[in-house]
Amino acid sequence: MDTRIIVVTSGKGGVGKTTVTANLSACLAKQGYSVVAVDADIGLRNLDVVMGLENRIVYNLVDVVENACKLQQALVRDKRVDNLYLLPAAQTRTKDAVTPDQMRFLCDSLRGSFDFVLIDSPAGIESGFRNAALCADEALVVATPEVSSVRDADRIIGLLEADGKNTINLIVNRFRQKMVDKGNMLDVNDVSEVLAVKIIGVVPEDDSVVISSNKGEPLSLGLQSPAAKAFKDITDRLLGKDVPLSLPQGEQGRGFLAGLMRMLRL
Repeated sequence: MDTRIIVVTSGKGGVGKTTVTANLSACLAKQGYSVVAVDADIGLRNLDVVMGLENRIVYNLVDVVENACKLQQALVRDKRVDNLYLLPAAQTRTKDAVTPDQMRFLCDSLRGSFDFVLIDSPAGIESGFRNAALCADEALVVATPEVSSVRDADRIIGLLEADGKNTINLIVNRFRQKMVDKGNMLDVNDVSEVLAVKIIGVVPEDDSVVISSNKGEPLSLGLQSPAAKAFKDITDRLLGKDVPLSLPQGEQGRGFLAGLMRMLRL
């Protein structure tokens, strides 16, 4: 298959973007695909910790684009699952350490060598995001069902569309049905209506996500939990499998938060 380069991004930090990248990468590798997870959040790298590979890093993405090492030297293989690799970010550099031309060079080097390249983008709309999204064929936007997160995601989606990205999917993360039922959290349908992009998955709030991230053991490597099932379903949908999207049922977000969202639309 041709290499699919997918940027995983968000308008707001702290919504679980890195956790999504780690788990989808692991899930794709478990299904037999060759995958590299690229940490493009230069200066604030966390993907290595979430994947449990921080102690094996020798070189990083900046070393590759500056020709301080070969690409193969910087790739860290995950020994727990075949065909899964990490290309870590530099921790002591800033986001402007990589130019757009260098990012194109990196993507060209990865294309053809892997089935999937998942790029963990910095949050926000600055140069780091633009570099991470530059060569991507597709985008996964991660948002939580909060007004600030959805509004920032709307901005990111607009920028991706302006850059010609035709395949943009949304992942709603940390969803809590009980809060929706009480009118204290946005309903998935409201989020979908405001952002007007396809929802490819809804990941419920799950304590096992925090535990697995702290241990450096992505849920998709074997743990069974509601979030792990959600990541598996998202992966199957990315692969074109017919997996129905079961949206949680509740009050459909018709409380004061839904009205607030309508006022905040851009």
